Amino acid sequence: MKSVESLLQGNELFQKNYFKKNESELLELVSSGQHPKALFIGCADSRVIPSLITNAPPGQLFVLRNVGNFVAPYKPDEDYHAMASGIEYAVTTLDIAEIIICGHTYCGAIESLYKEISGEELVHTKKWLSLGKKAKELALLALGKNADKDHLLRLTEKLSIVFQIENLLTYPYVKEKVNAGILHIHGWLYHIESGEMEYYDPDQHEFISLNKSGASS
Repeated sequence: MKSVESLLQGNELFQKNYFKKNESELLELVSSGQHPKALFIGCADSRVIPSLITNAPPGQLFVLRNVGNFVAPYKPDEDYHAMASGIEYAVTTLDIAEIIICGHTYCGAIESLYKEISGEELVHTKKWLSLGKKAKELALLALGKNADKDHLLRLTEKLSIVFQIENLLTYPYVKEKVNAGILHIHGWLYHIESGEMEYYDPDQHEFISLNKSGASS
């Protein structure tokens, strides 16, 4: 209960400080609606806060978060699909021009790919984690089953981002806009141990540090 109370107290401070200081900009978002610059697909991990790690103010990011920052392939016949609905809304209604799939180091979802998951209480989690299967298989193929665990996990995190980009391109309206050059997809890897960000370069087929290259993606 105390932890919840601290969050409520935090909201009071937010109203008195941040909201009051930026009231005109925030009210403009109310009157004119949202026009985000990018769709940010990230992990639900509590250590990864999209607006914090990108220094983005309210209104710039349309955020979708889930376990492992996975993207399920396009399947319109499914009854419920929160991720697909968010992608659909961002691309077709908000007309965003950039999509960022952001994974992170020391990801619990990626580590769970290498563990046996059982029990009915994790039935949905087990199914969802199957979206990381290809990344695991390729990482094992590249490094071998006897590879250093940390090295294996770091590679799997990167490969997973690439495979989620592939899944994203199964959405017809996404692929159409990408082919037309009006929508761009980016793969990022956030290092929670340093704050560093890497981006995937599809031409070089590798992740490059923003800090070292000075480039942007």
